[in-house]
Amino acid sequence: MNGDWLLRGRDGRLSVYQLSGEAVLCRAERGPGGPFAAARRVGGEQRLHPVLAVGQGADGYAHLVSWRPTVKGEAGLVHSTHFRAHLAALDWHPIGHPNKSGERTGTPAVAVDAQGRAHVFVRNRGGGVSMAGQKEKGGWGPWRDLLGREVQDGLAAVTAESGTVELYAAVPQGLLYWRQEAPGAVPVLQDTLETAVRPGTLRALATSPDSTTVFYTGTDDGLCAWRPGGKPVTLLPAAGPGPVAAVRCDLDGYDCTLLAQRTASRRVAFAAYPTEQESAGAWWTESGPELPLDALVSLTKDETDRVVAATLSPSTGHLLVTRRKDEPGLALEAWRRV
Repeated sequence: MNGDWLLRGRDGRLSVYQLSGEAVLCRAERGPGGPFAAARRVGGEQRLHPVLAVGQGADGYAHLVSWRPTVKGEAGLVHSTHFRAHLAALDWHPIGHPNKSGERTGTPAVAVDAQGRAHVFVRNRGGGVSMAGQKEKGGWGPWRDLLGREVQDGLAAVTAESGTVELYAAVPQGLLYWRQEAPGAVPVLQDTLETAVRPGTLRALATSPDSTTVFYTGTDDGLCAWRPGGKPVTLLPAAGPGPVAAVRCDLDGYDCTLLAQRTASRRVAFAAYPTEQESAGAWWTESGPELPLDALVSLTKDETDRVVAATLSPSTGHLLVTRRKDEPGLALEAWRRV
């Protein structure tokens, strides 16, 4: 899965999206802060490949993107919108293939602009990045080649505080960065960074009115942060494999960035620091029980703006949730199985 799969809807309910065989399932709270209802299938009976990208707009609507089988040996991308987690999502709608037809080309990423339009990014057959975006009055625009070479899987799409859409991608030589120069415009390749990046470790977050930050693991296993136009900073050693989860939150009156990652010892580690002040340093604190090897981690905030963390094991379906306690610091409640 690509993106934050633990979301807070516009009605305050938390929802979790997960893959299950040839389907996507959603589990949602019965009410804000309440128990979770049983999982429901998203988007009708369409058969899907086991891949999912999730994005969310400022309106709280969830946008889901997956690949579906078409004819033998080929696939196409599909999109669904989920307006309310406790209601049925729209049926999967085909949005085509970056090369018109063929096999899957990579894991998609999706970001939603200030106007509520989804932008879907995916590697194309030539090794670059292609994008398709929703039109202002409905429907989808054409697939556009955003260029790039030798792009690796695991794109990181993000919506800036301005409401425009940005994208980060790893290549063998480092990172590439695209940005919309105006709402609805085609993102343009803006910057490159020569650095050693482990594929599949990118996660991007809006961190100020003018900047987004991408987090990634270097080949020396250091967890790094980079804002285009500046130099990358190594925050601390990566706690484990895969991308970090990231959310901005208020900690004792300070705007902080909270990171979470599954550790090599199969628990969850948290680290926080003042947003965009990487020089302040950060350190990991482990929490919770030992997890399955495939466990994923996600972060969000609930209807009272308390941090919520969740872990999900795709192989077992086990979902664990914790919230920040109503006290100073980053103390968490006991993890509970949902």
